[in-house]
Amino acid sequence: MTRQERRVASPRVVNIGDLRRLAELRLPRAVFDYVDGGAQGEVTLRENTRAFEDVTFRPRNAVAVSGCNLRTKVLGSELSMPVLLAPIGFSRMLFPQGEVTAARAAGKADIGFTLTTISGSPLEKVGEATQGPRWYQLYLVGGRECAEAALERAKKAGFTVLAMTIDTGTFGMRERDVRNGAGVLLGSNRLAKMRFLPQLLAHPGWLAGFLRDGGMLELPNVIVPGRGPMPLAETQASLARSVVTWDDLKWLRKAWPGPIVVKGVLIGDDARRALDEGAAGVVVSNHGGRQLDGVAASLRALPEIVKAVGGRAEILMDGGIRRGSDIVKAICLGARAVLVGRAYAYGLGAAGEAGVARALEILRTDLVSTMALLGCESIAGLNRSYVDVPASWATLPAESRALA
Repeated sequence: MTRQERRVASPRVVNIGDLRRLAELRLPRAVFDYVDGGAQGEVTLRENTRAFEDVTFRPRNAVAVSGCNLRTKVLGSELSMPVLLAPIGFSRMLFPQGEVTAARAAGKADIGFTLTTISGSPLEKVGEATQGPRWYQLYLVGGRECAEAALERAKKAGFTVLAMTIDTGTFGMRERDVRNGAGVLLGSNRLAKMRFLPQLLAHPGWLAGFLRDGGMLELPNVIVPGRGPMPLAETQASLARSVVTWDDLKWLRKAWPGPIVVKGVLIGDDARRALDEGAAGVVVSNHGGRQLDGVAASLRALPEIVKAVGGRAEILMDGGIRRGSDIVKAICLGARAVLVGRAYAYGLGAAGEAGVARALEILRTDLVSTMALLGCESIAGLNRSYVDVPASWATLPAESRALA
């Protein structure tokens, strides 16, 4: 067992919250808060996890479950469990070669990995790190010409699904980042960064790894014509200038031959529009509570999307997944699979690949235990009849209400 594996082994780490505490100890405050924080008062951030408490189970007891089949198929790809790693920007801040490290762990677990445009690792290296399903999440930083070049690289690197995020009309007001000066830390002014020196020196393990990794000063998957890789310091301003619209989905339908999923859907009208424009699936998501504060928790929005889609496409969900039981609840309410973000980011920040692997092991073990206690032997057997939801969740599909 390696030192990193010992760091996250039981009984020191038994749930995702334990990984979060270890990540908080290892990472500088500005880096930890970048991952941990949300927008404004963080109401939606908290609701994403709390909403799962409103959904209760209806188990079939006195049932002998000989084994639990967790396998599922998402957009043509087989997964060992209904989980993909969500796109997380700037993962190299958390651990050296962060995206490559996380993709390798996902491949070993036989689940999918989603790489964001805002990453510090070339997509070719990420593609080489895993034989599992690879998705590419697109921002239009740098414009369409820049995006088309990245999409061509992604196709050659084995990425099969494109995720288009639609909830970044502007950058969310993330108050922790403002207080911590995260923009300065990610910027190019070295003199301004001197204020962080005491904080960085207090985390020598993280600092040594970050420096050995070469720091993170540019985006290797955003090659601006005539200039080269986009400097990291320009990311926020470029995102604000590159709002995604439905017209972009029409263009992407021609530029990308594979399935496209629209990420950031919270209302039925947007779900229907996405399908009308050619999307093969939607991701119910509020960007982890990092964009517009005060919107519904992803789980709370899920039934409306299921009703709107009406079986025409695959539905995924992200936001607040911390336990295997959360995954079960999402699937019972109509999701095909879930994307996990912070749950694996805490593991990455705590112990690199060993931490990501431990996070996935925790979710898998809890998933099996929850299904056994429900009396259900397979993911395919889960449905709305296994859960109760509050009466205020009145947007459930008629066929689901009939099962209750």
